Amino acid sequence: MNELVVALGWAGLFSPMALGAIGSVIGCSVAGQAAIGAMVDTDSGYGRYIGVSVMPSSQVIYGIVIMFSLQRDVTPVTAPALFGIGLLSGLALLFSAMRQGQACASAIHASKTKPEIFGLSLAPAAIVEGFAVFAFVFALVLAGGIPG
Repeated sequence: MNELVVALGWAGLFSPMALGAIGSVIGCSVAGQAAIGAMVDTDSGYGRYIGVSVMPSSQVIYGIVIMFSLQRDVTPVTAPALFGIGLLSGLALLFSAMRQGQACASAIHASKTKPEIFGLSLAPAAIVEGFAVFAFVFALVLAGGIPG
């Protein structure tokens, strides 16, 4: 039984980085496809479209930092906390990156059609980023309370 608990602890240790990376890949891909479509339809603003399309990549950075903050000996005592914090923060990063990519794609499409609303169109993507930051901060705070 202890081996299973320790294995889950190891899975939780690396979950924030892995799930954040998966979400970032999906989010950047969705937004990147929208950026390419916008570049085909317009004659300017290419840098803005590319810049917006990489916004979901921040979740993998948060995941890496969480992973390093969780690093400690994985024992039957610490493993449940590592699993819970790692898995739940990783899921939060995964979904926030995916949804942020969709928000960025919408912002790219809107600013392609109406360039004067570029800054305002980024607000939904920024709000989604805020939720990722909340998960990041809570994971760091909770990681500080794990013994070891």
